[in-house]
Amino acid sequence: MNADRLSIRFVPAFILILLWTLSACAPAASPTPFRPPRGLASPTPPPSNVQPSAPTLSQIPTPTILPTQTLVPTPTEIPPCANDLAFLADVNYPDNTIVAPNQAIEKQWSVQNSGSCDWETGYSLVWIGGETLGAPERIPLYPARAGAQVILRVVLAAPSAAGTFLSQWQAEGPDGAKFGDTLYIQIIVQ
Repeated sequence: MNADRLSIRFVPAFILILLWTLSACAPAASPTPFRPPRGLASPTPPPSNVQPSAPTLSQIPTPTILPTQTLVPTPTEIPPCANDLAFLADVNYPDNTIVAPNQAIEKQWSVQNSGSCDWETGYSLVWIGGETLGAPERIPLYPARAGAQVILRVVLAAPSAAGTFLSQWQAEGPDGAKFGDTLYIQIIVQ
């Protein structure tokens, strides 16, 4: 029994020691002094002749729902493309090349489709002046995308008579409009 009495006295003492130890570990609270902001004017007292008024009821505005606009996309018009042809170089038969009478000639020009239209069906290389030199007056143009470089070919025949001969050609679109640099061949038959 003495042991029970001892434990009854010992437990409260142990709890007190434990609480005292824990409170010693806790940070001490320090008061923060109030410091009013600097540079601000002191508040002015309300005028003495103003009397408090009774509260008034005001109507709370109700939100108004506005109709929304539905944006209808307008079709973007694609501007028409532009035809153009830029001469780059004579691949063969440079100007004033000497050829034999009745000689077969396959003239080649290096060109660029410098327009924004693709050359497709309906584009032609057409004779526009000088001698046809045995070639048809209209030759289908080699298909080429805008910006592409291609070789254009025309099969000709030298005349049987001696002399200097010129044949001029130009590209033509499906609408019949001619465009681009003029291409030509000038030969000397001897």
